[in-house]
Amino acid sequence: MPTPFRTPTLETERLRLRPFTEADTDDLFALQSDAYVLRYWDYPPWTDRSAATQFLARCAEMAEEGSGVRVVLERRDDRAFVGWCTVSGWNPDFRSARTGYCLPRAAWGRGYATEAARALLDWAFATLDLNRVQAGVDTRSPASARVLEKLGFVREGTLREDCVVDGVVSDSWVYGLLRRERQA
Repeated sequence: MPTPFRTPTLETERLRLRPFTEADTDDLFALQSDAYVLRYWDYPPWTDRSAATQFLARCAEMAEEGSGVRVVLERRDDRAFVGWCTVSGWNPDFRSARTGYCLPRAAWGRGYATEAARALLDWAFATLDLNRVQAGVDTRSPASARVLEKLGFVREGTLREDCVVDGVVSDSWVYGLLRRERQA
């Protein structure tokens, strides 16, 4: 059983990555209820604010059970919410985990996802002694695939028709990043 750990606070040139708090509920709900943002996700947009409360509780549980962390992304200059990033599914025996991120439309195309994921992955590889991190991307989302490729992830395959959300069937690409192949 993994050991509990504290969700980190990390700083990049433009961003602060920090633990979620209840004060993030409105921004989180706005993001996760945006049907356009979630059009390629493996679950539908939220329609009930209680989903945000459950998400925050799950963030705390992940850290407590030692399976992963989710962090808020905020701009350092004005503390504006620009999404979240995660390292989850940590398996200490296999030295592996998964990563993901979600940003509101206003934050797209600015390099925030790459900047945040790089910082969180640096923390995770160092802290969790990871050998491998995996990510999945809907094949209709080339922008998200580009983020992973900028981080050094390699597309390893396609999961055919692996998601059905609101009756829409979609494929996913599987990406992997190995410790020995990481870009500095």
